[in-house]
Formats: sequence, structure tokens, C-alpha cells
Amino acid sequence: MNSKEAKLNKPYRLKRTVVLVGMMGAGKSTIGRKLAQRLEAKFLDADTEIERAAGCTIPEIFSSLGEAGFREGERRVISRLLDDPPHILALGGGAFADPVTRKKTKERAASIWIDTDLDTLFQRVSRRTNRPMLYVSDPRAELEKLLNARLSSYSEADIVISSNDTSVDTTASTAEAKLIEIGVVAPVEPK
Repeated sequence: MNSKEAKLNKPYRLKRTVVLVGMMGAGKSTIGRKLAQRLEAKFLDADTEIERAAGCTIPEIFSSLGEAGFREGERRVISRLLDDPPHILALGGGAFADPVTRKKTKERAASIWIDTDLDTLFQRVSRRTNRPMLYVSDPRAELEKLLNARLSSYSEADIVISSNDTSVDTTASTAEAKLIEIGVVAPVEPK
């Protein structure tokens, strides 16, 4: 076992909340669950928490309130979640593009951009029908437009990790190592 593997096998704890950002289909929730498992931390998905708070699905929120109404609710829920004790939090694709949410995230958490190429994103989101931002005649073009519009926001994340061709385990391991490097995850001191 090399020294890096030995370092990662020690018990660690989160010092701050870790927020995963990136496009729909990047794997934020899947990677977030695995990272939380590795760090023995709580995992929350902002979209699930928004649905719970609203008492309906995200497509229903978009249908009744539009994107602006959804974003306002999203902002409130994420702000509340960022005030909770340290945990792993996966944000929806557009959340970090919101200046208010991005500012609060930078103040209260460490952020990881799960960077994924357009082809991989489109392949992944095409398997689902719950993406209201893609209820258009050309979903691939819309996805590309959204990605291009959000790149500058995503690039403000503290850590960038590619998730194109890597396994969930590898991506979570890379995230854990980078969080240790920047001091967001610290060793548990023996008693």
C-alpha cells in the first residue's frame, strides 16, 4: 500500500459541506451518494428536497410556476440546506448559475464541478423524461446552449473533476483526495 492509499484509509470527517455542481446528467447525485458513503457523511439531493418542500415534482413546479418560480424556491431550499451541519449536497444543473446561490455556496461550502462532455450528458439525460428544461423540439441543442451558458459559473467551483469515462468509485475517490488536499476533509483525531 502506498502512502496515498494509507492516507485515504484513515477515518476522515467533513469540516464543511461539499456541494456538487454541474449539468443535468453529470452524475452529481450518484457521485455524491458514493462520496458520502466513503466519508460516512449525510447525502442530500437539492432537487429531492425542493420537491419535498413544494409537495410536488419539479416538472409540476415548472408547469405551475415557470422557471423563475422554480428558481426562487430552489434558492430558498438550498440556502436552508447550506446552513445545516456539514454534509454532501448535489445541486440541480442550474442552481450554481444563480449568483445568489453561488455566493452562499462559496461562503458556506466547498464546491466540486463534475465536468462532463456534451455527448455523455445527452446520452444520460435522454434516458429520463423528468427534465423540464429539455421539453423542447431539439433537446440536444438546448442542452448545449445551457452548458455553454453555465460554464463560466461552474468554473468558479473550488475543485473540477471530469466524469466522462471514469467509474463512480474512481470519481468519488478523486473527489475525496482533492477535498483532503484542500483541507475540507480532515483526519479524525484519536481519543
